[in-house]
Amino acid sequence: MTSLDVEFVRSQFPAFAEPTLDGWAFFENAGGSYTCRQVIDRLTHFYTRTKVQPYGPYPASIAAGEAMDESYRAFAGYLNVADDEVHFGPSTSQNTYVLANALRPMWSDGDEIVVSNQDHEANAGVWRRLADRGLVIREWTVDADSGRLDPDDLDALLTDRTRLVAFPHASNVVAHVNPVADITARARAAGAVTVVDGVSYAPHGLPDVGALGADIYLFSLYKTWGPHLGLMTIKRDLLDRMTNQGHFFNAGNPRKVVTPAGPDHAQIAAAAGVVHYLDLLHAHHIAAPPSDQLGDEPGPAERARRVAGLIQRHEELLLAPLLAWLRDRNDVRLIGPDNPAVRAPTVSIVPTRKPIPEVVRILTEHKLMVGAGDFYAVRPLVGMGVALDPGVLRLSFVHYTSAAEVEQLMAGLSAALES
Repeated sequence: MTSLDVEFVRSQFPAFAEPTLDGWAFFENAGGSYTCRQVIDRLTHFYTRTKVQPYGPYPASIAAGEAMDESYRAFAGYLNVADDEVHFGPSTSQNTYVLANALRPMWSDGDEIVVSNQDHEANAGVWRRLADRGLVIREWTVDADSGRLDPDDLDALLTDRTRLVAFPHASNVVAHVNPVADITARARAAGAVTVVDGVSYAPHGLPDVGALGADIYLFSLYKTWGPHLGLMTIKRDLLDRMTNQGHFFNAGNPRKVVTPAGPDHAQIAAAAGVVHYLDLLHAHHIAAPPSDQLGDEPGPAERARRVAGLIQRHEELLLAPLLAWLRDRNDVRLIGPDNPAVRAPTVSIVPTRKPIPEVVRILTEHKLMVGAGDFYAVRPLVGMGVALDPGVLRLSFVHYTSAAEVEQLMAGLSAALES
């Protein structure tokens, strides 16, 4: 089984060659990752060569439009959806706000929405606000100890009036990976639309959205090594039933129905760099078959699955010793499961003997970049009885993190918790 070449991976991220970051280990990736050079190069190229209105008749404009179109095609292939099912917006929070307004006219007063309290507020607040516009909100709650959502609990919430089920692929503080395909199948059987927040899952391997069965899937590109945009996939038959949120004369353009603001041309064009980077990982790690065994080249969805497996195996190898180390301590509460096979490498803890600000201070002295607070995950923390002030200490990493950096983290934590 191929192992991830971490040095090769890190060579694709300019941050690791930046002198001011030398020696620092970055463990706040759940808030935003480093950017790969393929994205930076495309962004620089767009601003220097094609910073004009796209889709015009002159060469620079044609090139600008083609660069943007490439991003739609590239992500559609990797996510296993159609080109016209990919949409870029300013952020996931903004995207869900627009979606709520686009979907509401499809439903009648008294119709129901199921929302979880495991979500980041981006996929929680906008749906609950529809209670002020005639809808009934039904709560799917986490287990207070484990933070998990039980799919069987969902069945009791689904009725013939359920119109939407919103839930995360993985929480940004609990990190348990939910069985999305199972949940979407249950919702679909009840006639409900599913909105899946993949912001905390996608950085650990882009998902096969087609196989998951989600009607709407959302994630943030700036957490998947790209520009500061939110990406959403929306099934075309559902988009066709939504109320246009753009200018009235753009109602027939599927790319503008749920993007009322003008698109950020340069960042959309740069986004394809994420897929170029993943293709490079595939080419570097997965050898071509011998000439006498050549068949069809793997398509983008298959390349995405292979690279995701490679990334997830590496992350699990790093996560296992960290979770084991935390499990053996009696001075921290670990939020979420301690099994690395069922969670993302976003590890939230609550020190029980030292105040979080003091722990963060000492970690910073050890050149560890970490985060503390509620991370807009107010609802799951309240559901698990965690005080919002100061919240949790969050330690998150992605596939460019090295084993040495995890060792640096554990040494820093040992000093911070025991001093």
